[in-house]
Amino acid sequence: MPSTARPSRTPMSRSALAGASIVVTRPDGAALLRSARRLGAAALPLPGLALRALPHARRHGAFDAWIFTSPAAVRFALRHAPGVPVPRRARVFAIGAGTRAALARHGVDARAPERGDSEGLLALPGLGAVRGWRVALVGAPGGRDLIAPALVSRGAQVEAIHVYRRVPPRLTRRHFDALAVAAEPLVTLLSSGEALANLVAALPPPLLARLRAQALVVSSHRLADAARAAGFDAITIAASAAPRDLLAAAAGVLARPRA
Repeated sequence: MPSTARPSRTPMSRSALAGASIVVTRPDGAALLRSARRLGAAALPLPGLALRALPHARRHGAFDAWIFTSPAAVRFALRHAPGVPVPRRARVFAIGAGTRAALARHGVDARAPERGDSEGLLALPGLGAVRGWRVALVGAPGGRDLIAPALVSRGAQVEAIHVYRRVPPRLTRRHFDALAVAAEPLVTLLSSGEALANLVAALPPPLLARLRAQALVVSSHRLADAARAAGFDAITIAASAAPRDLLAAAAGVLARPRA
């Protein structure tokens, strides 16, 4: 029977992931790979997305609030898009803890929800009464598109500032060979429905079957539903998409008795 475990925040020791292979599907997963290795795992990258900068040189004028939708949005906006001013004195919101930390590294203080998704962001008290506000929504085209319509319904004017785009990854024989020989138990970390779809389409059938037969950690109930529809059975939902929560959920999977 398919199973979905409840969110986990298992405390981690330095050997919490010892003996396991952790598959990281984020396109910017270097920090997550390092953290998994520090916890004893053999970690391998299998990006489900690639990110490409979008040129953006237009000045936007004053906004009442800025919303950054991912750490990548911060990186591409504040490093690669000279037309996007650094909003050091504005109201700034981040979709989660990772995005808030990325902004802090640029000297920008942001508010973020404990629940790191669009619903959590929209529930923040600071975004409840926005009638008449002009809001900058910094990110990439596509995605779930919940934030802008919700804020418009509350009376705000929202301007989307696209500073990067998501494209399918260029997986190579190196990725496939590493996955084929990775030691079990194998745990895949997933925080994007688009990455899931790309991997299902791109992986050779035997490798996709191997991932489906092993543990999957996802960052939300929505992703758990998508993964179940894509043929995954052993699904654990992390407390959030933050690296620590994804790895804590993986540690929880490994700590459970194995059938």
